[in-house]
Amino acid sequence: MTTISDPHVPTIAEQLEPQLLDRDKSRYRLAVAVGVGLTLFAVLNVTAAVFLYRGITDLRIVEGRLEELGSFEQRIGARLDTVNNGFQSRFERLDGQLQGRFNELNGTMARLEQNLPLAGDAGISGAREPVIMTTTVAEASSNTEVAVEPTDVDTPRPPKRRIATAPPAPNPAYQRTETPEGKVYYRKIN
Repeated sequence: MTTISDPHVPTIAEQLEPQLLDRDKSRYRLAVAVGVGLTLFAVLNVTAAVFLYRGITDLRIVEGRLEELGSFEQRIGARLDTVNNGFQSRFERLDGQLQGRFNELNGTMARLEQNLPLAGDAGISGAREPVIMTTTVAEASSNTEVAVEPTDVDTPRPPKRRIATAPPAPNPAYQRTETPEGKVYYRKIN
């Protein structure tokens, strides 16, 4: 078998194999691909650097505000302590006034108990009843209100005078029993 070969016509084996690129073209394409890859890498690095810089700047701003918050907290704490001390002193003053009035009331009650007429004394029963000075719970609670001016708190109210009335006569249907401790009990008689 004789074959005629034309040097410009590819052989069958060459036609079946994929054609490889030219070396110059492949180098150029490789250089372009590497260049595009490096450019993308550089753009990503620049973008990351910008976001990192913004993050650091924001972090510094937040740290500055946190430092300001600490001094703000100290100022608020000092003012709260001042207000707390003011309220505490007013409450102590009001407590002292209440205790004074309760002591006054207890003293008046003790004097009244000593001056009570005995049941057998008929001559004293026509005498004038002693005056009791008391403070009601409503008056005591109104004294605990915080006044605007200190002069309102310092001026005492004039005490209200009440005339004590004699206790009602015992009911004959009940028996009165007094214990040695001074407690009084009533028991119904059947």
